[in-house]
Amino acid sequence: MKRRRFLALDGLRVLAALAMLTAQVALHSDAGPLKGVLSRLDVGAAVFCAISGFLLYRPHVEAWFEETQPPLTLPYLRNRAVRILPVLWVAVLLAVVLLHSADWTTYLQHATLTQVYFEGSAAEGLTQLWSLAAIAAFYVILPALAKLLTGYDRPTRRSVRWRLSVLAALTVVGPVWLTIMSATHHPNAALWLPGYIGWFAVGMGLALWQVARSTGRLGSSALDILTTIPGTVWGIAAALLLLASTPLAGPYDLSAASPGQSAVKSLLYTGIAACVLFPALAPTERALHYLGGRPARLASNLTYGVFAYQLIALTLLTRISTQFVFLFVTTLLASIGLAAASYYTIERPLAGVRSDASGAGRRSPSPSPPALQASQPGDRPDTPGPA
Repeated sequence: MKRRRFLALDGLRVLAALAMLTAQVALHSDAGPLKGVLSRLDVGAAVFCAISGFLLYRPHVEAWFEETQPPLTLPYLRNRAVRILPVLWVAVLLAVVLLHSADWTTYLQHATLTQVYFEGSAAEGLTQLWSLAAIAAFYVILPALAKLLTGYDRPTRRSVRWRLSVLAALTVVGPVWLTIMSATHHPNAALWLPGYIGWFAVGMGLALWQVARSTGRLGSSALDILTTIPGTVWGIAAALLLLASTPLAGPYDLSAASPGQSAVKSLLYTGIAACVLFPALAPTERALHYLGGRPARLASNLTYGVFAYQLIALTLLTRISTQFVFLFVTTLLASIGLAAASYYTIERPLAGVRSDASGAGRRSPSPSPPALQASQPGDRPDTPGPA
């Protein structure tokens, strides 16, 4: 099966990173009457998770269909660690030096992405890393989950549909988990992977559907019709976002939501992630021009850095002003500057290490063409930012 690179995902990463930054600025500023909509742009985290699920699970699906060896676990885990940990450690170090708002044990927990498993507040400038902790947990369980889903039976139409049903069922796990954690007053446990596994399952399900459809294992369905009207699908995502901006999805700040609000917000974010990602898998020429063009590809290189450093810059800038426009512009520029420095001094030099690890997990000794590398499990950041 020919390896593919889904160019439009680069643009989605950029939009998701910008959405998350906007939500953080709205949370820390005087955003006025638009605060409800702007705060819900944290749905960018769900989009990142769906992209990660799609890109990282797809090689396992391809191996299942081709009856070849799936990506090897140890090179894959090494690849993921090299991708996320160096930037994470720099962000933690910057928070220590510039903000110094917590003790060393708290910073150590953030540096190891274990802060969500301990009681206590997150360190100032690093509160967004809860999502990275969930993503890292997904990285760890993915090989076993992929083995469970693709390691048995042949990829017949019936077996593909059964697995799609399992992945669809996983989208309900998050709302149920968050409802229980909210009802039992366990805010830290609400940040664990079970609360967000449905976002990854969306991407995994679309990966399975896309490969099965392209190989003829699945026949045509309503999804094929939706690929021809991407504007309608994205319009549905916008409508769901507006619905999520109402009190049905809970408060706009960090105060606790009710069990029902937690469930509604989780379900709406899952739907938004699915509607945002799906049209980008088979984009129209116009959509590809904007989402997969050179500017989008270049900007996508900075998304993880923008995610990692944005709150450090934002926290410092709030000491000057809390006016929304000022904070948005200055935080965006500062985050881009830090991300660019990080990319060219840390991430890009380590790209060769990730490529070696990715190559070690494939049976064929010949490397994949550079234009196709982003569809492999070790290339683009699959973290919010991390994708």
